Amino acid sequence: MGRPLVFEILEKPVTSCFIGICSAIWFYIQKKNIGYSHVGLSYETAIAGHHWRIITSAFSHISVLHLVFNMSALWSLGVVENLGSIGLGVEYYLHYTLVLVVLSGVLVLGIYHILIQKFKLEYFRRVTAVGYSCVVFGWMTILSVKQPTSKLHLFGLLSLPISFAPFESLIFTSIIVPQASFIGHLSGIIVGYAIAWGLIHGMNNYWAVSMLGWIVLVCAFSLKRSGAYDFSFLEIESVADSSLPSVRFIASGNGRTLQMSALPAAGVELV
Repeated sequence: MGRPLVFEILEKPVTSCFIGICSAIWFYIQKKNIGYSHVGLSYETAIAGHHWRIITSAFSHISVLHLVFNMSALWSLGVVENLGSIGLGVEYYLHYTLVLVVLSGVLVLGIYHILIQKFKLEYFRRVTAVGYSCVVFGWMTILSVKQPTSKLHLFGLLSLPISFAPFESLIFTSIIVPQASFIGHLSGIIVGYAIAWGLIHGMNNYWAVSMLGWIVLVCAFSLKRSGAYDFSFLEIESVADSSLPSVRFIASGNGRTLQMSALPAAGVELV
């Protein structure tokens, strides 16, 4: 007989929180009938200043199958929280989850930029990505380097050697989720290897909090500028160089706010 779920949750508190957050967001998206174009990340929305989508896209799922696959894999990867003896553990997990969310999203946009500008593949201009897959594949990769004897359990049925899990899962998801983003998953794997091999290192509580603070500021200002959300206490005014906004706080009730229409959703796809 297996262990009670409550003990498993207590052993993986951070993983349990992330699963709860992603599941709650999925429920909200379904309840409010929100589509890919509202929360997803694409090259076109990024160059329009919707930088907040790097965060919203990572935690949003539209398909229940996509959610179940990612959360099942994430639950298995939660073993990282208990591997403090080999330099992992809860703090490491939190620090580098933050890194994976941001850098994998930036890398996806970088790859789209090359495909569009260098190879003239305009299709990728409006391709929209959502899901926690970048982070999941990143942790698969880190664990495959740091703890190659581990197993990845999916749906409580499949058990894959972690050393091959990133690339096995890349094939598996392409089969069960036809719209799965190969570029998104590959970006997570690349950032995961960069972390595991020490190319990206040095994260601690100070840098994690600083990074989180900048993320909050950038998201707030990009939400304001894009017109996606009206922060009544912020006003953004253009200066001599229109590409360099000035930002100031204003009193509640002041009607001077910037409003910009969101990009049209037509033609947006998920890969």
